[in-house]
Amino acid sequence: VADKLIHAIREAFPELEVDIDSILFGAATHDIGKSVHPQELSGPGSQHERAGFALLRSLGVTSERARFTYTHAAGANESGTKIEDLLVALADNCWKAKRVAPLEEEVVRMISENLHKESWEVFAALDGILQMLAADADTRLVWQAQFPTV
Repeated sequence: VADKLIHAIREAFPELEVDIDSILFGAATHDIGKSVHPQELSGPGSQHERAGFALLRSLGVTSERARFTYTHAAGANESGTKIEDLLVALADNCWKAKRVAPLEEEVVRMISENLHKESWEVFAALDGILQMLAADADTRLVWQAQFPTV
């Protein structure tokens, strides 16, 4: 989902500068702490966020990259959040077709400000991208359900 998201955003906004490698790394590892807290694979919890950060750091991953383990949950509420953090959070929610208005609004704001575009124009493009990605969510969730966590 992150790969499709970032490519669709790059197509809609080719002048937007984002670190694609970091986004893909963050999307791939943001929930790695659930290996330490497996109860959070199928239930609520946030212990996996800091545990994931510690796990990645213990493996030599830089703090700059390991941050996605906790920024994917903080979303627009965290001071100093980068567009890459928000795009990982957006992909994480899009995986299950979940729409989070404050997160989407912050992505729109950042892109609008960065590219000097009208918010409505950015929102319209982003909304179309998210609708397209959400359309496949049922298929992803059915696939995921084939692998029970207990």
